[in-house]
Amino acid sequence: MRSSAWLGLAVAASLTLGATGLPMRSAQAVELQDGQTYFVRPPLLTDATTTQNTTLAWRPTYYFTLTLSEDAGEPLGRIEISQRDGSSAARRIRYSEDTIAFEGTPRNRGNEFTVQETRFDRDNQTVTVIFDSPVPPGTVVTVGLRPERNPRLSGVYLFGVTAYPQAEVAAGQFLGYGRLHFYGRENRRFPFL
Repeated sequence: MRSSAWLGLAVAASLTLGATGLPMRSAQAVELQDGQTYFVRPPLLTDATTTQNTTLAWRPTYYFTLTLSEDAGEPLGRIEISQRDGSSAARRIRYSEDTIAFEGTPRNRGNEFTVQETRFDRDNQTVTVIFDSPVPPGTVVTVGLRPERNPRLSGVYLFGVTAYPQAEVAAGQFLGYGRLHFYGRENRRFPFL
């Protein structure tokens, strides 16, 4: 009887103590000496997709899905999505301001997240999406950008995604590239060409 009681205490202690024997704490954000705050574990860019993949298609939605780890250390405050190689007029994309955000994926939508502001920098082809309330750790969030139309040139387009924690001086952490492939209308009619 006594040995099982001690075993129970030992298991409880091992759940609250780390390998060093010190009490485990929940993940805290990393704050550097200059005041910049980083995620302990940055979000993952898990998917990028579009509702229409033909060139010049009007009013598509580009979805970017991020997964925030439980031990992120800070909630997500904003993201930046930058088109790589968007300098030529034929590859350039113009966005409207009616950005959407929701919990889950495009096929499995949950609660909406209110977007406080969407900024578009035409010179750098960068869209900044600022959440009204930060997205908490342990959440899958999808942001939907709504361009006026798809680009004129077919091909693969890369969109760099950078996440910023909700902090007074937030440091961005690059998550990788979302890849969208646009097909010319002529290639859809004659796929063998």
